[in-house]
Amino acid sequence: MTLHRPHGTIADGADPVRLRPADAGWAYTGLRVLTIGAPRTLHTGEFEAFALPLRGGCEVTVDGVTFTLRGRDSVFTRVTDFAYLPRDAEVTLSSETGCELALPMARCTRRLDPKYGPAEDVPVEVRGSGNATRQVTNFGVPGVWDHANKLSACELITPDGNWSSYPPHKHDEATECEVVNEEIYYFRIAGRDAVTPSRDGFGLHRTYTADGEIDEDVAVRDGDVFLIPRGYHGPCVAAPGYPMYYLNVLAGPADERSMAYCDDPAHTWVRDSWAGQTQDPRCPVTSAQGRAAQ
Repeated sequence: MTLHRPHGTIADGADPVRLRPADAGWAYTGLRVLTIGAPRTLHTGEFEAFALPLRGGCEVTVDGVTFTLRGRDSVFTRVTDFAYLPRDAEVTLSSETGCELALPMARCTRRLDPKYGPAEDVPVEVRGSGNATRQVTNFGVPGVWDHANKLSACELITPDGNWSSYPPHKHDEATECEVVNEEIYYFRIAGRDAVTPSRDGFGLHRTYTADGEIDEDVAVRDGDVFLIPRGYHGPCVAAPGYPMYYLNVLAGPADERSMAYCDDPAHTWVRDSWAGQTQDPRCPVTSAQGRAAQ
């Protein structure tokens, strides 16, 4: 299986990303990234999804209810509002000014009602310390957003030169420590202005298994996707000069949504070292009000 899907390799016409569970060789987790202008209609089928603006805003109509998503100029400028879309729904999307919209999705069994998530209610967490400081935007995670059957999602922003998804961790077994989740990383890399996504920059990502079957160290660029069927993943490293964003999409077979994980025991000691370090003042990078003072 090819875990790294570079920008353009899983496009669907004008839409940058279309990844279904069967395309990834697994059962639950998918992702679409759509270009929205004139109204277009989609059917969710057996999937629930979040409608998450990456650039611009849009209107989402589902089950006769319309949500206006104000969106943002880029993923590096603001925390956005979003909407939850249930399975077995007809969804109409439109944008007068143009919108790039992510649809993280999961195959599910229960149908819930559509629901709007305002940006002002999205918790922003600063995680790690030193050069492992990063922002985690917890818009769709268990305990924050419980209106989902299988789907969990969050956004991360890693300032240039910093490491995230570190220490390496995994969630591929049902144990006291972790649950089974398939995971997608969708990357955006800012250019030299630290705001506008650009293919000029790059970052690094690592995924590996203890048995050596998976051992990948790749350079990722703006718009790339990386699949994590199992194994330890991390770090994600933002090259100096190029801040990194990624959207994490997770789903699995457990009855209850969870993002529980286990660190690679060889590296978990790093967490203890953060107590003696200062968090990078560049985090948080964004909030519902916009970019923080840098």
